[in-house]
Amino acid sequence: MITNIVLSLDTRRPKQDGTFPLVFRLTHNRNTTSLKTGTWLKESDWDDKKRVVRNSYKGTESPVRLNNQLTKKKTQMTDILNKLDERGELKFLTLSQVKEKLCPSQDGGMFYGYTEQQIANLIEAKRIGTARTYRCVLGIVKGFTQNHDFPFHAMNIDFVKRLEIWHLSKDGNGLNSLSVYLRTIRAIYNKAVADGIAEKEGNPFQSYKIRSSKTRKRAIKLDAIKSIVDLDLSGDANLEYCKQLFLMSFYLQGMPFADLARLQVGNIIDGRVKYDRQKTDKPYDVKINPQLEGILSRFTDGKNKTDFLLPVIKRQDPVEQYKDVLWGIKQFNRNLKKIAKLAGIQENMTSYVARHSFATLADEMEIPLTGIRDMLGHQKASTTEVYLSDLRRSKVDEYQDRVFSNF
Repeated sequence: MITNIVLSLDTRRPKQDGTFPLVFRLTHNRNTTSLKTGTWLKESDWDDKKRVVRNSYKGTESPVRLNNQLTKKKTQMTDILNKLDERGELKFLTLSQVKEKLCPSQDGGMFYGYTEQQIANLIEAKRIGTARTYRCVLGIVKGFTQNHDFPFHAMNIDFVKRLEIWHLSKDGNGLNSLSVYLRTIRAIYNKAVADGIAEKEGNPFQSYKIRSSKTRKRAIKLDAIKSIVDLDLSGDANLEYCKQLFLMSFYLQGMPFADLARLQVGNIIDGRVKYDRQKTDKPYDVKINPQLEGILSRFTDGKNKTDFLLPVIKRQDPVEQYKDVLWGIKQFNRNLKKIAKLAGIQENMTSYVARHSFATLADEMEIPLTGIRDMLGHQKASTTEVYLSDLRRSKVDEYQDRVFSNF
């Protein structure tokens, strides 16, 4: 590690009373800056060899306690540097960025300011959807705190419980929306801990359980999928396009609309579709079956490798592209409802039905959980387990029929 901290008396800047500021001298990539301790000493009260305040110092009740506090602060900052170094981040930071990590500014150490910085970082990384979620949650927290910013140590378990009561007291709010908000707040807090801005020991989510209510999974049976395949929509170009888009999502192992919209011709390689998920960066690598090949050929004809397959994204700016995707989803869902009516499907059709239906079919065919996880692009098997937990009603019904068939 090419970064170090040394406690030092800065004799370049004396006060009129002959005292000098005691600082932590931070050196990073051969550049140096100072971190204030708030203590001013005369040279006679500083032991430069041992790097400690002498007992002669009269500016505190206990020089020993002051030295202990300074040692503790240096240890905390060294721990932050070690963590940054272990994650491979330290060498890429500027001196000012390292200083901010060690001694956050007032805005950086406060929830509003820190979250705003994370939003800016996400936008720069082109993670527009996550940035939008952070922005929404920041708005919720501002409403709860009446636009009064607060330090992370104020976010204790009492704070979270009061936020829960405040949210649920409003008409139309439920546990599931609260769950989304609190999971995002927890992610922000954990990020602040990693950056040395919040204390791990003070994390309220270590003892607070985020609750949610079960929702009906959006899946349709294989017969319904086949009815969509057989549906003749040649007289309506918009509905035919949405039909092909729905089937493309299904054949691509339930690929979400946001990922479909960003697929490029160059993602089709040697009879496979290779793509990293927007949400998790987990790679998709899907074999192109004959059904999918027929659909893809409609969208690749006459296009270059860098062209998008679908006519969803029309702008260059990442934020505007995200808006294009949201608009595309809205139009897609509207047309799916028309398709469901024409196909005699009673379930509510949305962009996620293809994904849930693929997962349901795979589960009913007794494909192993790890296989379904990989096909859905989940990072953890536990996510897939939750995903499938409410999709097995048909099996329970089958078992019930077998029991009552004996009567």
